[in-house]
Amino acid sequence: MRHGSVTAASQALNISQPAVSRLIADLERSVGFPIFLRKGGKLEPTAEGGQLLQEVERMFYGIERLRQVANEIRDLRRATLHIAAMPMVSLEVMPNAIARLLAERDGIRITHDVHGSARILDLVSSRQVELGIGQMVAERQGIDIIASYRTCCVCAMVPGHPLSGRTELGPRDLKGHPMVALAHHTVAAGYITQIFAEANVQPEIAVESQPSYTACGLAAAGVGIAIVDPLTPRVFRADLRLVPFKPVIPFDFHVFKSAEVPLTRAASTFCRHLFETLEGFGEVARIGP
Repeated sequence: MRHGSVTAASQALNISQPAVSRLIADLERSVGFPIFLRKGGKLEPTAEGGQLLQEVERMFYGIERLRQVANEIRDLRRATLHIAAMPMVSLEVMPNAIARLLAERDGIRITHDVHGSARILDLVSSRQVELGIGQMVAERQGIDIIASYRTCCVCAMVPGHPLSGRTELGPRDLKGHPMVALAHHTVAAGYITQIFAEANVQPEIAVESQPSYTACGLAAAGVGIAIVDPLTPRVFRADLRLVPFKPVIPFDFHVFKSAEVPLTRAASTFCRHLFETLEGFGEVARIGP
């Protein structure tokens, strides 16, 4: 129909003219109606033949579109990924991991929300997000832990603080020094309260604050010493001096998903970049699984 003659069609298809004629005859016999009118060596499509051509072209377009979609899915160009992460990992770890992912697969559409750990667990268990990164604040059914990490809390203070030159600090060292405390409902605050009680030291709380980056901001402003995870103070760079706290206060966090559904390829690819990113932070150790 496009070329108007058997001769032109045979040249386009690189087959003989008799072969083209046989194909036309076979097709007309198969569909049960004439597709072409023969006029002076030319082929003109019948009305029915024109209708058939429209359907064939629509079918071929659909097949081509299906191929394009399959390629986009394969290359993650149509993928979406929704992640909820605690503030501690959202300041440097997540931006670096997301940048690595998009450098490899720039078609993925990512949503990164920042929440407390309890809210993150709710979002993952209800499948509102695919991945969560936070602390396991309570036992939850329907949650699969993909990886677990541990950091150890540090004392963050202004560089000129009288205790800034120490190699480590304990509860008795902090006695009498103003402190910025994390909100009492946090996991770390529970450890800190217990350790100070066991040392029979009453901390001098100047401000109670949450989340940890506001505690670090207060410490950088000279309000007091904050006992926080070691990742959050990194964004304050030269404004804070970090001193290890002893006894060790573990600050564990996990990467988790819903137990009801497997990870998408986009989520699995992100996890690979996340794990590689975390390996570059000396303050973090993988503890399982």
